[in-house]
Amino acid sequence: MQSFRTEIENPLVEKDIIELERKIRLYREGKLQEDKFKSLRLARGVYGQRQLGVQMVRIKLPFGKLSTQQLIRIADISDEYSTGNLHLTTRQDIQIHFVSLDRTPELWAKLEQDDITLREACGNTVRNVTASPEAGIDPNEPFDVSPYADATFRYFLRNPICQEMGRKFKMSFSSSDSDTAMSYMHDLGFIPKVVEGQCGFKVMIGGGLGAQPALAHTAFEFLPEDKVIPLIEGVLRIFDRYGERNNRNKARFKYLITKLGLEEVMRLVNEEYKALKSKIFAIDKSIDFNPAPPAHREVPDFVIEDTDKYNKWLKTNVFSQKQEGYYGIYIKVQIGDISSDTARKLVPLVRDFAADEIRVTQGQNLLLKYVRAEALPYFFASLDELGLAEPGFNSVADITTCPGTDTCNLGISNSTNITKVLERVIVEEYPEMLFNTDIKIKISGCMNSCGQHGMANLGFHGSSLKSGKSVVPALQVLLGGGTVHNGEGRIAQKLLKVPSKRGPEVLRYVLDDYQANKLEGERFNTYYDRNGKDYFYQLLKPLADLTSLTSDDFIDWGHQNDFQPAIGVGECAGVMIDLVATLLYEADEKLEWAAEALEEKRFGDAVYYAYAAFISTAKGLLLDKNVSTNTQLSILQEFDTHFVQTGIFSFETDFKTKVLQINQHEPSEVFATDYLSQALLFLQEANRYRHAAILNN
Repeated sequence: MQSFRTEIENPLVEKDIIELERKIRLYREGKLQEDKFKSLRLARGVYGQRQLGVQMVRIKLPFGKLSTQQLIRIADISDEYSTGNLHLTTRQDIQIHFVSLDRTPELWAKLEQDDITLREACGNTVRNVTASPEAGIDPNEPFDVSPYADATFRYFLRNPICQEMGRKFKMSFSSSDSDTAMSYMHDLGFIPKVVEGQCGFKVMIGGGLGAQPALAHTAFEFLPEDKVIPLIEGVLRIFDRYGERNNRNKARFKYLITKLGLEEVMRLVNEEYKALKSKIFAIDKSIDFNPAPPAHREVPDFVIEDTDKYNKWLKTNVFSQKQEGYYGIYIKVQIGDISSDTARKLVPLVRDFAADEIRVTQGQNLLLKYVRAEALPYFFASLDELGLAEPGFNSVADITTCPGTDTCNLGISNSTNITKVLERVIVEEYPEMLFNTDIKIKISGCMNSCGQHGMANLGFHGSSLKSGKSVVPALQVLLGGGTVHNGEGRIAQKLLKVPSKRGPEVLRYVLDDYQANKLEGERFNTYYDRNGKDYFYQLLKPLADLTSLTSDDFIDWGHQNDFQPAIGVGECAGVMIDLVATLLYEADEKLEWAAEALEEKRFGDAVYYAYAAFISTAKGLLLDKNVSTNTQLSILQEFDTHFVQTGIFSFETDFKTKVLQINQHEPSEVFATDYLSQALLFLQEANRYRHAAILNN
């Protein structure tokens, strides 16, 4: 596999890919434990599927931005290594499925030829940084947040402080107070503000979805722009040190805030200030993230077959940019799936009549920019030929869904086929709802909310119901969630479960009641609040009755045989590595990285790698004594209890104090050199101790 390496110009990327290839080989040879290998591949965007022997590969697109050349590259990759389908995600990534593990290094190398990465698309890392897709052209934005999202992505990619956290960490940048990037459901969310001529952000902290959703708190009403990166770094350092590591169900950042309290978390973040690599971080404003408008060209001859559809499309999928004379066009992509052939056919249209930039939206759609008014009819006709001109973007008929049981280990009941059925019900029976952007429907295959059902006005997640000795595929129904404004959101309330085949009836009951009983101009959530949860429970209760089941109810959407729940082990955030030898090996590896960083004068990175080596070494020795720990801080405390206070190891004060020098000093060359030497000495002493213990046993 030497040929693809020589084509990679970035030495860091080449090192990443070579490392993945080497670890795959060691894993195949039985020399690398499965859990350790799983952690490594997840951080390289390679995720296990429901189907054995194949992988899902997640392609990381910072704030959903890609060029037409990158789209062609991804389409070609999907044809060569996958199934010819591109799946757009709610985090503005693209996923391809059914990929052979052994081919992932080669696949990654080919993507990198067009500056596309897999790094940290999965695993216990900083996930893709998302942003409002309209950023840069939004008529309501105070300023373009794209440079800030991009700087955040680049600063924390491969950053040692966030490579092996207890769980994943998600961030977003909204373009305006409308909060279309949903700051309230993120670990950190940023909303742009201008105060006395200075750019900055309202900062939301500690939100999250999953099985137990939580709304974010306000950390700052206004944080100057040059403090954004330092704040994120401080938060990540605290999450890394104090976050839960044993119980993954309690390991997200929102639980740390619940445990310690927001005030204490922010106090700890402030304590990290001295140790930060950057006390202030100025965003490079010289980079223009606005793409060049297309050159003027004659519009070819065309015919619009359906003028009614065209008029609906204009009203629902097209908007005026803040740049006068130009329009943004949303492409509604059902269930987020677009074929590689269709993607390639889209490219010439974009290159000729739009800017060379496409953005993936959080609703699994696409946004095109800088289309001139005179080109709109031709654009519609061309999109319609490709099946990409369906009206109703962001409407009731634009349902968000995850792949669910199609490919995911955690999926319980089908989410994709029912999405198609529900959209058909809306288009055929409630055509006026194509213009309703108030009600959002979202569906997940399980309770973990990859389809964002927890923040839907009408949400569903996959489940099951017992009926005698049989199991029925089911949907948990939720109501009343959604985005409010300026960092405020609502969590949907669970009502009841119904058999999956009754999902369309749930939709009809809710929409019929809303249309019949809403007040003039009343929005859906106001209507929901006015009537109350029990009203809707009673409304839908007949659909939960299992005494009238038919044979069809036992067959899930898109299937032919009776439903059989088959939930695997999810890989949403990596795994724990708990073998002593592996932990000591990891410590040695991190010290090598620390030495490299020191030589390259990346003193902050060197310090953090050395810190991670301290932690890995101590955890390994504690594991040898069967001492359980659930945070990095508890590792330091337990090591003092079991090794320092017993006289096995000695330090001037104690182990915790020695290691936590990390936040007491500037990351200078002098401190980095000294701290690294202390970590190296500690590992040497730990290895001597363990070898002696093995001999004595």
